[in-house]
Amino acid sequence: MRVCIYGAGAIGGHLAVRLALGGATVSVVARGPHLAAIQASGLTVHAPDGTHHARPAASDDPDRLGRQDAVLVTVKAPALPQVAAGLPPLLGPDTAVAFVMNGIPWWYCDGLPAPFGGRTLPRVDPGDVVRRAVGPARTIGGVVYAASAVIAPGVVEVEQARSRVILGEPDGRMTDRIAALAALLTRGGISGETTPAIRDEIWNKLLSNLAGGTMAVLTGAPPKAIYVERAAEDTARRVMAEATALARALGADPKADHEARIANGRTLDHKPSILQDLELGRPMEIDGIFDAPLALARLAGVATPRLDLLVALCKLRARAAGLYGGDNHGTT
Repeated sequence: MRVCIYGAGAIGGHLAVRLALGGATVSVVARGPHLAAIQASGLTVHAPDGTHHARPAASDDPDRLGRQDAVLVTVKAPALPQVAAGLPPLLGPDTAVAFVMNGIPWWYCDGLPAPFGGRTLPRVDPGDVVRRAVGPARTIGGVVYAASAVIAPGVVEVEQARSRVILGEPDGRMTDRIAALAALLTRGGISGETTPAIRDEIWNKLLSNLAGGTMAVLTGAPPKAIYVERAAEDTARRVMAEATALARALGADPKADHEARIANGRTLDHKPSILQDLELGRPMEIDGIFDAPLALARLAGVATPRLDLLVALCKLRARAAGLYGGDNHGTT
């Protein structure tokens, strides 16, 4: 199976190696020093289960990689317009495109009942460029748990003891294509999983991101340091409750065990990727992770007062750092 990773950073680099170990013919789209290192020496992953290495084909020009059986998009949301422009050379008639990303995906409302069905998310997919380049029929949803970072060009360090990738069709079908990708990942040494309810899984992760991620941006601290404060824990519970109510209004059913999420947060020294972006001066995923849920909340008529405040403060923090150019007056 020919699989291309579009965006071989920390998550993408890790998955590229796992897919190669699982037997896929892997290529990656990368750039800069990371690309140069991959072309020269391949990708190395240091993980709790050992050190792994692969030599995928690598280029910053997708046209050089050819048509694929599947593409995994693992970029940050601000890069999606550039991805949309680069995808066509990778796509054959039956190529699937899995968006393994944080936050609310561009396709989230596809197939939902009124008043949500057919809605687009212009802050996540400006001008519907991804929708036009990919289309719903190719699209697979994905959620990844693999706390990791690029520690040197071509080298990824994974902190999470049990990495997981959950794949699902937006319409809930259990298809051969998601099963094949999950099997490759499992053979590569991590947990490849499939689900008929990918939106539930999106919210299961997003609840933690909305609570811990917002406070991480505001404090510069990882969850383990944040949750030593009782007020921070209480705020996290309230934010998770607001987000759970929103998810259910949209027809999803995430797990409501907020205490387990907080307990897990108390063990995490790893800084969320959105805080890493702030500290490294990279564009931040404010719109997909923080703002898109609020846009859906307004559409669903669900009140999210604590989340509104935290997101507004995160926007101010990101804007002050020159890393966010979104609106000044709330969600759209």
